[in-house]
Amino acid sequence: MYLPALPGIAREFEASASTIQLTLTGTLLGLALGQLFIGPLSDAVGRRKPLLIGTGIHIASSLLIIVAPSIAVFGVLRILQGVGGAAGAVVAMAVVRDLFVGRAAATLLSRLMLVMGAAPVLAPTIGGELLRLADWRGVFVFLAVYGAAILALLAVGLKETLPAQRRRSASVRATLSSYGTLLKDRAYVGLVLTAGFAFAGMFGYVSGSSFVFQQQFGLGAQTFGLLFGAGAIFLIGATQANAALLRRFEPRQILLVAVLAGTVAGLVLAVLAGTGTGGLVGVLIPLWAVMASVGLAIPNAPALALSRHGERAGTAAALLGAVQFGVGAVTSPIVGLLGNNALAMGLTIAGAQVLALTTLLAVARPWTLADLDQPTAPAVTEAEAPLPEAAA
Repeated sequence: MYLPALPGIAREFEASASTIQLTLTGTLLGLALGQLFIGPLSDAVGRRKPLLIGTGIHIASSLLIIVAPSIAVFGVLRILQGVGGAAGAVVAMAVVRDLFVGRAAATLLSRLMLVMGAAPVLAPTIGGELLRLADWRGVFVFLAVYGAAILALLAVGLKETLPAQRRRSASVRATLSSYGTLLKDRAYVGLVLTAGFAFAGMFGYVSGSSFVFQQQFGLGAQTFGLLFGAGAIFLIGATQANAALLRRFEPRQILLVAVLAGTVAGLVLAVLAGTGTGGLVGVLIPLWAVMASVGLAIPNAPALALSRHGERAGTAAALLGAVQFGVGAVTSPIVGLLGNNALAMGLTIAGAQVLALTTLLAVARPWTLADLDQPTAPAVTEAEAPLPEAAA
């Protein structure tokens, strides 16, 4: 939401563009690391408490950012804001896995991705409009108010979905054992990395677009926000088309076609941006094609991955989310380091999509995966077994 204001924030704090982009990287790192802690915690104490506490942290950090005296403090608070947001990212997927399996889970994840996938693309449009009324601080006031509304909704509208008898030990040994089991599952690791690299392509767009469109192509903040938001149509349309496609095709089939198409679109983007062919239109069309491919990939990769580990859904969702946002955190500053232009953004997106396709074919090997309605899961180890008190 603050992307349209990045050039203004850079001027106010007298910071370089790459330094300002690191505040986005910090948020993604907070999202990644926070999930690694919150996921196992939600498997141990339930879903509600970590979600409520995390949302509260998000609200507090949003308010503190308004009075940040320097770019260093601003960046630290953005990391904290990411940690708070991590609760929503990991618990949402864990709740879906608590309640649904098979194609029903994949279909509901498609609906969930309508929010989780579209939010980073729609937010700059909202931010651009907010900048008509206030400076960048108004964006964070809005985020604090929005977080408070979410907190109230969670308090009255979300019941606990993980019963006591299904909870797991929160000890360090049990947590490490659970992560170890996940990392030994080749298909799960391949799907997680595929989702991470596909997500990275989207964040290459998110982190670089404000500088590319406003500085290279001379668009105003509001025009940039509207144009950026237009890309959400393709992302949202693809996530919702996925629910219909699941009636005829297996998720692994859709995922393979989506990642392949995204790779082709990313390479076309890099070529057109590098040669200047088509100008702004030559950049937008392949960008939106990449967004559509991501819209098909991000519901199916998590659904396939989580179907293999329903007994540790919180931990599995945490590792999945941590990789997605961690790879996104690494990707975000690359656009700035390469020059903050259309070619830099195109090369970053193309590279991410190539890595997604390579990982999918070499590690996940979708043709070896079972149908989603026949999930497989490794046996629960002794260290991961529920606490005796919970079992009783």
